Parts: sequence; C-alpha cells; structure tokens
Amino acid sequence: MKTDITTALVNEHKLILRMIALLERNAARSAAGAYGNWRFYLDGVDFIRNYADRFHHAKEEDVLFEALIKNGMPRENSPIAAMLMEHDQGRAYVRAMESAALDALAGKEVDLEALGGNARAYVELLREHIGKEDGILYPLAERVIADTLREEIVAGYAAAEARTAEDFSDRYLALVQSYENE
Repeated sequence: MKTDITTALVNEHKLILRMIALLERNAARSAAGAYGNWRFYLDGVDFIRNYADRFHHAKEEDVLFEALIKNGMPRENSPIAAMLMEHDQGRAYVRAMESAALDALAGKEVDLEALGGNARAYVELLREHIGKEDGILYPLAERVIADTLREEIVAGYAAAEARTAEDFSDRYLALVQSYENE
C-alpha cells in the first residue's frame, strides 16, 4: 500500500476554509457597518501568515512541489508555477488587508473598500486555489509520485511541523473556533 502524501494537506485546507469563511462573513458585516472588531482582521492575517503560509504552504512549496519536480513535473509553465503564483497573489491581498486593519486600530478612518475588497478577493482566490489543489493537483501527486519519494515527503512534512510550537495547530484551531462562536 502506498504511503499517503496529501491527506494531511487536505485536512489543513479544512481549517483554512473555515477561516476564510469568517473573513467573508465579517467583511460583509463590516461593509454594512455591523462589525467593527478590527482585531479580527489582524488575527486573520496572523492565521494566514503563520498557519496557511509558513506552516501549510511550506509543506506544499518546499516538500510536495519539490517532490513533483523531482518526479518530472516542470517548475515553469506547470500546475506548480500556477499554484506558486496564486500563493504570491494571496500574500498581496493579505498585506493590503493588514494595512487597512492597522489603520482602523490606529483610529484612522476605515477604508472599508480596501479592507473588504482585499478580504473578498483573498477568499475567492483561496477557495478556487484549494479546489484546484484538492481536486486536481493532490490526486495527480498521489498517482504519479514514485514510491521511493513518499517517505521523503512524509519526513519533510514532519520536519516542517517540528519547526512550530507544540500547541501550534491547537492554538489556530481555537482561534478559528472563538471567532465562529462570536
């Protein structure tokens, strides 16, 4: 039986999707003048940067994508190049969202269009992105990655996880749950 190399990533996507659902909900509420918890947006940025980007994307970019390249997929003009481009695009939306939230917390006039527009753009991008990974790229990886690379991938994921605090995933799960209960 082949060693599974994508279920952990799919499971991480589930928590990321929960956070982006909160971004979508609260951006709409903020635009309607019904939500002014600007700290939420900074917590969302923290979640995205640390859980989605440094933790999850590190496994994808540094481990799975590199294994796909080692297995013969080209780095350029490939699904990998498209996914990396979308990761970068998402980071730009997050920077803009953070800037608007910081301005709001500093007492400056809130640019709801910058805040909400970037939150909505990030949500849309990430939902499509995760759909491509879960529905196309990960099943492809499961089909084509050689057995000889699978243990190396799993070890790479473990090494990425070892670089985080022991309560890392639990902390971000609790953060999402607290905002879901808000």
